[in-house]
Formats: sequence, structure tokens, C-alpha cells
Amino acid sequence: VEPGESVEQCVAREVREEVGVAIHAPQYIASQGWPFPHSLMLGFHAEYAGGDIVLQPEEIEDARWFAIDNLPALPARQSIARYLIELYLSRWLGHPEPVLPG
Repeated sequence: VEPGESVEQCVAREVREEVGVAIHAPQYIASQGWPFPHSLMLGFHAEYAGGDIVLQPEEIEDARWFAIDNLPALPARQSIARYLIELYLSRWLGHPEPVLPG
């Protein structure tokens, strides 16, 4: 987060910088400690606002769009990344929401 920037502004900026996609209406979901010193992973859901995926290879390894019924292997079950995906799926499909692992 840059000085004077909200976490919502940071999410929009980071997504734009790292994958070239514009988002709007970022909604904070949860946080999880990160295995680097003094780091915290913040989890958001947001709406797509435009653009094509263009990776910044020094920042991110991979980014792609997937159909909800054709997802790749998911991140580890205890990760916030997996929780965000499962939460989105449960809301989309009308299933009970998962619990973020502690």
C-alpha cells in the first residue's frame, strides 16, 4: 500500500500493474498471515472493468481466465487464495459458504 492510498485503491492499482486488467468495486473478504516477515495477505473480490491479461513477468508467474466448470488445480486448502475461489464458487452456485482456515 502506497502512502495516502486505501487498500481498495491499492488492489485496483496492483491488479492493473501486474496483469493489465481494470477492476472496480473491490470488496475486502479476509486476511491471512504471509510466510515473509512483517507481511499480510489481504483477500478481495472485485468486478472486472476491462482490459486484457498482460503479465508483468517480474511480478507474477501466471494469470488466466477460467470457466467456472473448468478450473485448474486449486491452491492449497489452507490458503486464502483457495478460500477466495471456494467462496466465489459457493456464492455463485448458492451453496453454503466455506470457512477460512485458521
